[in-house]
Amino acid sequence: MSKIISRPYTALDLAACLAIFEGNVPTFFAPDERADFQKHLKNIDVATAPYIVLERGGTVVACGGLTIDKTRKKASLSWGMVDRSLHGQRLGTKLTQARLTLARSVPGLEEIELSTSQHTHGFYEAFGFAVSGIVPCGFGPELDRWDMSLRL
Repeated sequence: MSKIISRPYTALDLAACLAIFEGNVPTFFAPDERADFQKHLKNIDVATAPYIVLERGGTVVACGGLTIDKTRKKASLSWGMVDRSLHGQRLGTKLTQARLTLARSVPGLEEIELSTSQHTHGFYEAFGFAVSGIVPCGFGPELDRWDMSLRL
């Protein structure tokens, strides 16, 4: 199996990241979130919203980023996802570790927040994230929003 490489997102990754998104609808993302995701990718600011991809053998297999708010001393995990056909291969763990490392490299950050669903909250709890709130159907029908945070 090829080595996993973490690198910054480029505009050339747009189609691959959108395909990963599509593969995770509707279980992990609501269909109407696609436009917001695409807008996010087209407007990435590496200073306030760095985005990375994981690549294996020249193919993008996962993507995710941070949204940094230095005034609040917080960052949020944003738009993290793994190619659906590759779930269960620890790529989500590698992606989360890469994003946590990125967050810890930003001076002054004290906390990381995220919003996820009932399908993945347990995954983030394993990294030490604690639930701060749950909104039934917060992302759409049958897709609850779980708000979580981690002190750095």
